[in-house]
Amino acid sequence: MAPTIKQMALIISFFGFVSFILGILAENKKPVAGTPIPNGNGVTCKYPTDPSVTLGYLSTMFLIGSTVVGYLSLFYPYKGKSISQGVLFKHTTFVVFFNVALFTTGLATTMLLWPTITEQIHLSHNVHSDINYECPTAKTGLLGGGAFLSLDSSLFWLITLMLVDNVREDFFDGEDGDKGEFGKASSNAYNVDIGVNGSL
Repeated sequence: MAPTIKQMALIISFFGFVSFILGILAENKKPVAGTPIPNGNGVTCKYPTDPSVTLGYLSTMFLIGSTVVGYLSLFYPYKGKSISQGVLFKHTTFVVFFNVALFTTGLATTMLLWPTITEQIHLSHNVHSDINYECPTAKTGLLGGGAFLSLDSSLFWLITLMLVDNVREDFFDGEDGDKGEFGKASSNAYNVDIGVNGSL
């Protein structure tokens, strides 16, 4: 069964919402700092249980899923009718929201991955030669900001998809309308000819 625009919209929304929730959880579960334990030559950082790395990567994966589905949904041939990219990109509003969706996706991915990778580095490299090392964690607020941008990204993909739906309706209705008018004009002309010839 071929997917519909509504089904695509639901998938985009679901992935975006899950990415948002996971990003918020990652921000809330991230410890403020670790505990430095002297080891003779420096310190060993002991961190509490930290699921923020796993949650951050999962949030990023769902963001990517939302983006991939969002992008593919714009050019999918619904009801077996495809529309060329050239027709879509002639519409200024579509181009604006398409670029905004790409930009917010890139920014959201950066803000989710940067603290996640940083946190993973802090957890895996926890032995330091500096006796004054304070055992920090990733910068606070980035994961939360990335989560909100992830939600914004999915919303922009939804708006862009709605614009595509409008363009498709105008495009295919215009085609059908032109054919109908042409057929009607030809039929009227044919009837006039018959009337004239009949009177002769």
